[in-house]
Parts: sequence; C-alpha cells; structure tokens
Amino acid sequence: MKTIEEITSYYGPQLAKGAFELGAIRLSPKDPFTWASGYRMPIYNDNRQFLAKSNYRALICDAFSDMLDSLGFNPANIAGTATAGIPHATTLADRLHKPLSYVRSSSKDHGLGHQIEGLGKDGSYHGDKVVLIEDLISTGKSSLSAVEAIQKANGDVPYCLAIFTYGLSAAEEAFNKVEPACKAFTILSYDVMIKTAVEVGYVNDKEAEDLREWRKDPFGWGNARGFMKVER
Repeated sequence: MKTIEEITSYYGPQLAKGAFELGAIRLSPKDPFTWASGYRMPIYNDNRQFLAKSNYRALICDAFSDMLDSLGFNPANIAGTATAGIPHATTLADRLHKPLSYVRSSSKDHGLGHQIEGLGKDGSYHGDKVVLIEDLISTGKSSLSAVEAIQKANGDVPYCLAIFTYGLSAAEEAFNKVEPACKAFTILSYDVMIKTAVEVGYVNDKEAEDLREWRKDPFGWGNARGFMKVER
C-alpha cells in the first residue's frame, strides 16, 4: 500500500501543472495580488477552476480515494465544505457509493436553520465516521469550523482532506489543538507547488525564494517590500 507521502509526490506535481494551466494557482511576486483583506500577496488560489476539466476532477478524486486507502479509513459519509468542497466531495462520494453531506459556514437564518445539509430529519450523523473534503487550507479556521459543526452533529471526523495548502504555521497549530483530533492532509503542498513552478518555468529561483519568504510572514511580506496594504 502506498504511503501518504508517495501519493502526494505522485499527484501533487500533476495537480500543480493543472493549476497553472487553468489559473487555479497564480503567482506574481513582482506585482502582488490584492486579497479581500487588502493585503498584497504573491499568490492567488481559486480551486474552482479545476471544475472546468473532467480529467483534473478525476485526478483529485483519485488522489482523495488513494489517501483514504493509505489511511485505512472507510468513512460512512463524505462531507464537503460549502461551496468549493462540494463538487469534489460529490465526485468522491459517487466513486465510493457513500452518502454525501455538506457543511455551510454558518447555520441558515431561515427555514430549519441547518448548517449541515444531507442528513436525516434529526440532523445527526449518529456517530458515523466522516471525512471532510476541503478545497484549500489557509489559516485552518474555516476548515475547523466545519469540523466542529460535524462533531456537534455527532459525526466522528478524524481526517480533513484538501486539494491545496499554503502550509502556514497558523493552520498546523490550529489543527493540533482540535479535540477530538482531526488530521489534515493535502494533495498539493506549498513546497511542491513552488518546486513545480520552477521546473516548468513559471517562476525563477529569485521569485521562488520570495514565495518561500511570504509563507514565513504572509501579512508582513507585502509591507516589507513596499506593497502596502490597501485600506478598504
């Protein structure tokens, strides 16, 4: 059986090339993007672009399926985060012939007020094992909010699988504090993304180093280089 490291080393570079091709990952250290927060960042990620090509949707599903096999985890329910995690959770659930649910960022303010859709009338997982499918792990806050919602609905969710991560220390620290424990694994890591970007000529060595420096201090990176935060 393949290890998680073997799986990610196989699928990660393929996914990185697809991300560059489709614009799911864009890199611009010389002219950083302005995020919604106003901070200038050298990377922009939108994994919804993967929806445009069936081969990449299948690749993501293959990777998630192999990761579950490697972990020896056979979930009773596949949960996706709303909205970007839903398509990939759906593909995986169909592949494995499993029930599907999805987790909103917060409960609805109308109707039955559900935060999780796809459960029975009582809104409970009844102690079933659940895997959470996420598109991106940034600081980890939104992912862990979904984990907490699943746990409150009596779901056992020991794993969160995501397409990509920035590899920020804040996310690692946040996941380490979760009780009951939930471990996060991603198909594509930040380091593999940069390595692949250099190999395909998307960025040069100097730009790759700038990208590595960004991860050390993402919210101070721009100001330190003269790319001041845009006040909203």
